[in-house]
Amino acid sequence: MNFDFLTNFLSPISVLVISFAVFLILRMPLAFAIAISSVLFFVVDGSSSFIIPVQKMVLASQNPALLAVPFFVLAGNLMNAAGITQRLIYFCSTLTAHMFGGLAQITVLLSAIMGGISGSAIADVAMQSKILGPSMLKKGYEKGFVASSIGLSGLITATIPPSIGLILYGFVGEVSIGRLFLAGIIPGILMTIFLMVTVSLISHKKGYRPEQIEMTPLPKVMDALKQCYWAILFPILLIVSIRFGVFTPSEAGSFAVVYAFLVGQFAYKELNIKKLIAVLHDTVIDNAVIMLIISFSGIFGFIIVDNRIPQELSQVILGITENPFLLLASILIFLAIIGMFMEATVNVLLLTPIFLPIITSVGVDPVHFGILMMTIVTLGGMTPPVGIAMFTACSILDCPTRDYISSSIPFLLAIILLIVTLALFPQLVLFLPNIAYG
Repeated sequence: MNFDFLTNFLSPISVLVISFAVFLILRMPLAFAIAISSVLFFVVDGSSSFIIPVQKMVLASQNPALLAVPFFVLAGNLMNAAGITQRLIYFCSTLTAHMFGGLAQITVLLSAIMGGISGSAIADVAMQSKILGPSMLKKGYEKGFVASSIGLSGLITATIPPSIGLILYGFVGEVSIGRLFLAGIIPGILMTIFLMVTVSLISHKKGYRPEQIEMTPLPKVMDALKQCYWAILFPILLIVSIRFGVFTPSEAGSFAVVYAFLVGQFAYKELNIKKLIAVLHDTVIDNAVIMLIISFSGIFGFIIVDNRIPQELSQVILGITENPFLLLASILIFLAIIGMFMEATVNVLLLTPIFLPIITSVGVDPVHFGILMMTIVTLGGMTPPVGIAMFTACSILDCPTRDYISSSIPFLLAIILLIVTLALFPQLVLFLPNIAYG
């Protein structure tokens, strides 16, 4: 087939960008949009063998560091099926029952704890929408508030270890995953606090009264903690084992699977054959989607690097400003916009090789940038026009999107304030990894 008419009018890179944009507008699945637009690049280029995209697709899936991803996905699904969720909800309720908007406070606090278990914002939002959403609606909470509080709370999983996004960022950017895990703890805690304060202010205004007047007695709180301490212990063991070299991140993933199985089978005794089959089924589907995107992104990444796009883009951006903060702010704004249209995993895989060299060239720490980047691109999944977490919460709760959007504004303002704070004070992010690693 003759494609000379394309080469006469469009460069290969133009074809790549235009076709990718068109496929996104047509709502083609992202993995196939990446693959087809990348193949079109080679068609128009004509100077490269078609063996290259096949090789790059295979090589992208062969890196041993990626073993951590399917292991952590399986571990998260196992722990969700092991009876941990109900125990965590009970524990969170004992801590928040005296607060305004008690049930909504549970969603935020539960997201902080679940982030250390599932590592997936979408999984967290779907689970809470099914379990906590109906209870909140029965208590008279508005649908928009319910959906937005659950949807935006899922953002905490972007930084609380073991975040799947941080693993991918560390893999692509060759950044220490152990440092990234530690760096995500303080931002995750701060986000929990910011969102809980926001829930309290909204609930006070709307009259969502506390479930009880006084704080839950300490013995009752300790009893609830005993029921779920195996779950809370998991992220602690994970971070300590990686830091002290007991496990690599990939080995820690396999440890997480064994740990989740033992907790479900022997500690809580709720993991039966039927649940195990369902877990394996869900895990195969989840991992197939992730690995397909990773494989196809390998072709896209090769094109970007081979055509020196990071270097050329770096010269253009640094020609505008070399001020580290202005440069960081410009890139974060771009990521916020692109995150509204593309899934977080794709953004990390495609944009990390482009922006990380630029941002590190002006002295910004790659760990600091990784936490900010993951927060921003994950936030895109909770906002219009194509936010997966947003549509997940709205569909399960039968909530109109416009109600979700209007109710999410206070939460978005709180998150933006936190991101600005983390950008201005990098030591909030780097404090723990610097202590642990020096």
